[in-house]
Amino acid sequence: MAVTTTATLGDLVTEDPRRARVLERYEIDYCCNGQRSLADAAVEAGLDVDEVSTALDLPDAPPAAPLRQLELAALAHDIVDTHHAYLWEEMPRLQALVDKVHTVHGANHPELARVREAYTAAVADLDPHMTREERVLFPAVSKLEKAQAPVAFAFGSLAEPITQMLAEHDVVGDLFKEMRALTGGYAPPEDACGSYRAMLAGLEEMERDLHEHIHKENNVLFPQVLELEARVAGV
Repeated sequence: MAVTTTATLGDLVTEDPRRARVLERYEIDYCCNGQRSLADAAVEAGLDVDEVSTALDLPDAPPAAPLRQLELAALAHDIVDTHHAYLWEEMPRLQALVDKVHTVHGANHPELARVREAYTAAVADLDPHMTREERVLFPAVSKLEKAQAPVAFAFGSLAEPITQMLAEHDVVGDLFKEMRALTGGYAPPEDACGSYRAMLAGLEEMERDLHEHIHKENNVLFPQVLELEARVAGV
């Protein structure tokens, strides 16, 4: 698919999810900062715009239907079933690995103390964040979509919780960026044991999944929810 450099990163990945992997290789943030144009993002990263654009021009059609074709409730269910389910299962397993590796290798790798702090902080943010989405925000989105009319929520406009969710995404995204930097891009040191390597692989996988997770919310679900709320309110 042809790539327009003025298109936003979020739109480019929504059109073809395979592009997420390309942007990951260039370390371009397409989720929390998905509102930037490809041209602006490439320039900010010190990259050649044409090179990145060419890399994103993938052959054949994307393998999946565009996310924007899904109903809002269906997209919310996809996020819960795919990304929340993964995090609920993986967060405690990875926490145990992070703690173990810090205990065993912390003396030779002092950066592991901060990796442990950052990961623990990320989990502490993600746990209540996902709970509020599953119990409050996503049911409200489904209710609004079914009603196709103004709905009175106890918290007011859906813009209120969405604004909070966006801010929390930024916090978690920054924590994983810090962990990536601390570990040299999750590269195992020469003295890394099997647990150390498993920890780094787990952190990298979780960061990648979070990028896809946050992209679906920031760049697809939330904008459509706000658009629907404004439309039914006659704004």
